[in-house]
Amino acid sequence: MKRRDFLKLAGAAASATTFAGCATPGKAKPRVLVIGAGYGGATAAKYVAMWDPGIHVVLVDRGTEFISCPISNLVLGGNRTMADITRSYDGLRKYGVDVMNGEAAAVDAEKKVVRFAGGSELVYDRLVLSPGVDFMPAEIEGYEAAQERVLHAWKAGPQTVALRRQLEAMPDGGVYVLSIPLAPYRCPPGPYERTCQVAHYFKQAKPRSKVLVLDANPDVTSKGPLFKRAWEELYKGIIEYRPNAKVVAVDGSALTVRTEFDTVKGDVLNVVPPQRAADIAAKTGLITHNNRWCDVDWRTMESKAVKGIHVLGDATLSATGMPKSGHMANAHGKVCAAAVIELIQGREPNPSPVMNNTCYSFVSDKEVIHVASVHQYDAGQNSIIPVKGAGGVSAARNEQEGIYAWSWARNIWADMLA
Repeated sequence: MKRRDFLKLAGAAASATTFAGCATPGKAKPRVLVIGAGYGGATAAKYVAMWDPGIHVVLVDRGTEFISCPISNLVLGGNRTMADITRSYDGLRKYGVDVMNGEAAAVDAEKKVVRFAGGSELVYDRLVLSPGVDFMPAEIEGYEAAQERVLHAWKAGPQTVALRRQLEAMPDGGVYVLSIPLAPYRCPPGPYERTCQVAHYFKQAKPRSKVLVLDANPDVTSKGPLFKRAWEELYKGIIEYRPNAKVVAVDGSALTVRTEFDTVKGDVLNVVPPQRAADIAAKTGLITHNNRWCDVDWRTMESKAVKGIHVLGDATLSATGMPKSGHMANAHGKVCAAAVIELIQGREPNPSPVMNNTCYSFVSDKEVIHVASVHQYDAGQNSIIPVKGAGGVSAARNEQEGIYAWSWARNIWADMLA
């Protein structure tokens, strides 16, 4: 983070706590520091600032713009552009949120200080981490050496563009191989939507090409019957799906992947590695389960491992029936924002918060299927659980669902950022 930006922020903030090594006298606004400006972090920052202007909110992200992972598969299919899924953070500033560009390097939870790359520091009263996921490349032999040619594109951005170019350069009659890790991973239906988008592109532009899906899971993990029906009716002869096909090794030079049973060659390899909570969560001691995920108190989103730090989104140890999705992270952000305000003011947070999720998947350029769920905290189970009878899946794909899907995207981006 640039020093001049920190000095500008320090001058604007009435803070009684240390800022970049200096102390400011007088009564301070309490500061909520949010690291990660995705679906969870941006939502939390906006709603804390909007619901309690007496709190100083600082939002820090590595990127200068928001790029949506949901909907990004349409870029791979050639049906949308990166501009369609990119938004500015400028709208948050009207709520008094200080939006900064930088990367958190370390957290001192005892002193309540976050240190950033380059040595700058920010103190906080409450810290919100919405760090997303990082990958576990060592789980796949040869993956690290192959990363220039073998992409995951599981974080929307440069790899999305690069994978699209690989698909465009692939000869008609070539094979695109998509490897799916064992669940849990970010966006359960995402790989199967990607399968549809690439197949749709091949059907239009490279009709002799094939999509080979190597799924480490025993079956499609989300919306299975709906995806399989779409594959049969829209892309018969283009998609081959192999369950229980965990990729254990990659050769970037030969463009091959090895499963526990055989070796497969492709023209484009799209290997999505296993995932865990991002590095900053690991460094801060927030990971509690399987060296991968962060357990939280669902009433407040506060870490069960480190008090005073709240964790949102894909980095969390998901509750029963709860997907790692953008909409769910948005719900996390609102529950967290309300709880943080109450905690700062010395009041009790809501004892039974509710969260909802809707996830749309494009099976063609216009046709969409969806799944929805509602979750509420249950004191008896000391967890958040699905509400019976709420949510469900779409009965059939149709173009009206596609209109709903784009309305959802525009509305949730506005909810986060405008």
